[in-house]
Amino acid sequence: MSNEVAVIKTAQGEMVLEFWPDVAPKTVENFKTLAKKGFYDGTAFHRIVKGFMVQGGDPLTKDASAEHRWGTGDPGYKIKAEFNDRKHQRGVISMARSASPDSAGCQFFICLGDASFLDRQYTAFGKVIKGEDVLIKLGETAVVAGNGGERSKPTARVGVESIKIVPADSVK
Repeated sequence: MSNEVAVIKTAQGEMVLEFWPDVAPKTVENFKTLAKKGFYDGTAFHRIVKGFMVQGGDPLTKDASAEHRWGTGDPGYKIKAEFNDRKHQRGVISMARSASPDSAGCQFFICLGDASFLDRQYTAFGKVIKGEDVLIKLGETAVVAGNGGERSKPTARVGVESIKIVPADSVK
């Protein structure tokens, strides 16, 4: 159903995402399927790069003792990339992946600003239509250098309480 939206509930508040099944049908379907199973509930935004993006969706983030492996989790499979012409701008949700184009599974990122250098190289599949203030708050989370040296590791857990797929007309 194309008239569904995702409600991402965080400690900072809720964000509502619309989907773009016209340009990324399999990616949208995968995200909805995982969300409906509760796959994302209890995960965290484990990577936050100021002015660029917040990344989440890793099932390993449910376990604090697995922190050294955060960013490597997947649902047990990979999906094929659906690169498209949608621009990576603030509020756009896109699939995170490794160097291989077809390596996305469940991790996603939401852009905090213009990231046009990602256009046609990552699968953009929706956009925040409500709760942009929450996205901005998430993006202002204090970070320190992580294992790789990048200043993107939140100093406090930025939890995702739940991601629910609901009819668009139920969200006002």
